[in-house]
Amino acid sequence: MAAPYELIYYTGVPGRGEHIRLALEEAGASYTDTGSLGMNKCREVVTEYLTERSQDEKNNPPYYAPPMLKHGKLIISQTPNILLYLGPKLGLAGSREDDTYRVNALALTALDGLSNEVHDSHHPIAVEMFYEDQKEESKRRSQEWINTRLPKHLGYWEKVLGADESGPWLLGSTFTYADLVLFQCIDGTQFAFPKAMNHARETGNYKCVFKLWEDVKARPNVAAYLDSERRQKYDWGIYRYYLDNDVLPE
Repeated sequence: MAAPYELIYYTGVPGRGEHIRLALEEAGASYTDTGSLGMNKCREVVTEYLTERSQDEKNNPPYYAPPMLKHGKLIISQTPNILLYLGPKLGLAGSREDDTYRVNALALTALDGLSNEVHDSHHPIAVEMFYEDQKEESKRRSQEWINTRLPKHLGYWEKVLGADESGPWLLGSTFTYADLVLFQCIDGTQFAFPKAMNHARETGNYKCVFKLWEDVKARPNVAAYLDSERRQKYDWGIYRYYLDNDVLPE
């Protein structure tokens, strides 16, 4: 399909749209991003996509929330679903016929453990409530997550990376969008819990995980993107820093 890729997501936060941006940037693909429109205009455009459909887009179902990807008349939502669509087109879904599903499984696992769970650490009671209204619960949840869940997740990824000695990536010598997803999850968790992540790194138990983080950052297209104004700063999205939650494992 010759149509351009159009990312539909909010401005002012990396969020779940960041995984899609990283894939497009790594591949050097041309795309537009509603996140570049500014806060007010961006919300107006995103809201329109969520509430209205043009005649050309009538076959697309209503959507719950961004990110969404528009490609011609097709609009799809959900970060892993968008990556499942983009991966083969961008050459980031592996080289074997069934790698698509391996890559998808890895991306889903990273998003479950190091995105959704991290978000729930600062909003453990309800997404609609302010952090300040669940501060004590958040502090307790964060400590427990750092004690038990973080080492479990990091240990799993260390195991995956150590299982194939042919290369540094999750599929050995083949770089895929799963590596980009894991990079973003590690990077965001580092922002949210720097003390715990620095401690994990200093133990030496997760050398492959932190090496992947550094290696992805060093890839030319990714490095250029991270150094550009297109890379949005962490703030009020999935990954948030709260001093009371920035603790070491007990």
